[in-house]
Amino acid sequence: QVQLVESGGGSVQAGGSLRLSCAASGDTWRSYCMGWFRQAPGKEREGVAVFYTGDGRTYYGRTYYVDSVKDRFTISRYNAKTPYLQMNSLKPEDTAMYYCAAKAGVCEKDGSWDDWHSYNYWGQGTQVTVTS
Repeated sequence: QVQLVESGGGSVQAGGSLRLSCAASGDTWRSYCMGWFRQAPGKEREGVAVFYTGDGRTYYGRTYYVDSVKDRFTISRYNAKTPYLQMNSLKPEDTAMYYCAAKAGVCEKDGSWDDWHSYNYWGQGTQVTVTS
């Protein structure tokens, strides 16, 4: 089992920045896909940004972003088990509950990288609110 705990959410004015962190503990995998999804009230859960660690031979450090956050959000890692999402130039439409998610293997395993059904492990979520 893998446990994921998010931190760093909050309320910010449009144009501001926030950084979300995700601490992973428990079982580990040789290679895995991990990142963030978000869900706004009345909307479906949406992939925001994920990364694939690589298996030492291919796709090392590959990242994926939804188009609406490209050039504003950056996913990176403090260490192998603690990724973070740096969110800049935040917009009111970024307001949502943000969830850390993970699965073993490549991000395309069992579905596209942004198919939330394909992720096995989830954090409890952290709220991000952007006011205009």
